Amino acid sequence: MDALSLPVSPTASPLTPLPAGAATPAIEVQEVDFYYGQKQVLLGINMRIPRREVTAFIGPSGCGKSTLLRCFNRMNDRVDGSAVRRGSILVEGQNVHSTDTDPVRLRREVGMVFQKSNPFPRSIYENVAYGLRISGERDKDVLDQRVEESLRGAALWDEVKDRLHDNAFGLSGGQQQRLCIARAIAVKPSVLLMDEPCSALDPVATFKVEDLITQLKQDFTVVIVTHSMQQATRVSEWTAFFYMGKLVEFGRTTDIFGRPREKLTADYVTGRFS
Repeated sequence: MDALSLPVSPTASPLTPLPAGAATPAIEVQEVDFYYGQKQVLLGINMRIPRREVTAFIGPSGCGKSTLLRCFNRMNDRVDGSAVRRGSILVEGQNVHSTDTDPVRLRREVGMVFQKSNPFPRSIYENVAYGLRISGERDKDVLDQRVEESLRGAALWDEVKDRLHDNAFGLSGGQQQRLCIARAIAVKPSVLLMDEPCSALDPVATFKVEDLITQLKQDFTVVIVTHSMQQATRVSEWTAFFYMGKLVEFGRTTDIFGRPREKLTADYVTGRFS
């Protein structure tokens, strides 16, 4: 059965309006119920994520925010028994679970940066060029240009330009994470997903990555999962609060933290429960 014809969940959350001037969302989640085997972990999720802005997902551990993030590029396909059983997810208008969707191509369009930096055991240059090479790019001039552009885009070029052929494991933790961001943006995705990208970093490295996130939205739609509410307020225009598999509230970050509509949201952002 095509995802677009799946039945509506009775627990669906309301759609959030797009900001003025945004004709279409970059990502649209419609009535999504998601399961790991027989366990339902997302219940009737509805949301529209604006293009070229930063959206933060917050909520306690196990609330479903990372699961939803991984649905956007079908990373959950790697888990046996996982499935979207109701609803659909559209990325730039394309149903990601359609039989016409190639998961490999989807993951080039929807890049991902993980909680722990995961550079490949090869040079800095080859880490960034990797996705371009497997896409068939062989022209050295093109590779050189894209590697430099991506490292500049990740605010790392000035720190590594004289040691591009050194092993990436010689970089600091914060530099490795920015290298992973450079690797993700080298193939020019439309969406960049970040799953707690700063959780393993010290405050200085965290500041650099957060500053980078605010720059990346000029070219990418960014969705970040974070346990840090302070981080959400610093980097995002939009915030979605999840609890027990449900989207409780989604709106402007200033509204979620300053004047939330739901008591559950207010309790969470003010620290009355975690």
